[in-house]
Amino acid sequence: MSFLKKQIAFIGSTASGKSALALKYAKRFGANILSLDSLAIYKEIDIVSAKPTLKERDGILHFGIDEIYPNEHFDVTLFINLYNRARRESIKEGRELVIVGGTSFYLYILLNGISPLPKISDRSRELVRDYLKDLNKAYSFLYSIDRDYMQNIKPTDRYRLEKALELYFETSIIPSRYFALNPPEPIIRDNIEIYEIDINRDILRERIEIRTEQMFSRGLVDEVKYLENRYTREPNCMKAIGIREILRYFDGEFSLEEAKEKIIINTARLAKRQRTFNRSKFKNRRELLDLEQIESKLFS
Repeated sequence: MSFLKKQIAFIGSTASGKSALALKYAKRFGANILSLDSLAIYKEIDIVSAKPTLKERDGILHFGIDEIYPNEHFDVTLFINLYNRARRESIKEGRELVIVGGTSFYLYILLNGISPLPKISDRSRELVRDYLKDLNKAYSFLYSIDRDYMQNIKPTDRYRLEKALELYFETSIIPSRYFALNPPEPIIRDNIEIYEIDINRDILRERIEIRTEQMFSRGLVDEVKYLENRYTREPNCMKAIGIREILRYFDGEFSLEEAKEKIIINTARLAKRQRTFNRSKFKNRRELLDLEQIESKLFS
């Protein structure tokens, strides 16, 4: 089995400076980058996702950016395939691999594995869509057939409800039994250094405000209008922060300034959830350092 020259991951809250750090590292050491971001993966979602521009990428090979269109379905297995492709290419080129992205849930899956999942048929998806029209109905149904599994899922967790329903309707096996029969295996087997970026909450809030202003000046409203016209509001990505607030502005629920403030507030809340997730799931991270400390450690 071939191994990577080196593998490193940068995690942290949204707007903490992860992408810029990854680009700087990749330029300095000649590395490829794998982006683990649930919005940057979409083509045509450029401003909302805050993905690095082609100019900023500066020829560095990126995986996980502009991979699918907004109306195309994806799940965590896509990131598993992207990781395997990024790893193979990096080994072939003798390059390091940098993993970065706000959706660190995908990094957690790469490190801990995921049970192999069946291909979901159109019939099962249709049944799931019907149940998800009423989340309480969906949760009650799943709880009635698999109480043990559902005890760790909130009634408002639409994503996990959707996956549990898909699994059951496709296999006729309750989730707890299915996962017992199909235990996960780690995807990442090479050594990996994980650095979490620590950032003062007031500074982070300021960065979020600046980034939101930049999104508006770059044409956020026009981008959301284009996405709605081309893809409707149905795709999951149209519920993302930065899109849903502008859609409510279109509906007359918010003024533009209110939409901007809502984006800032919701992004700050997301950052808090990311921080909590990272500190509970990545206890094996290399260190918790601010950007200056990380750069000093890696580049000096």
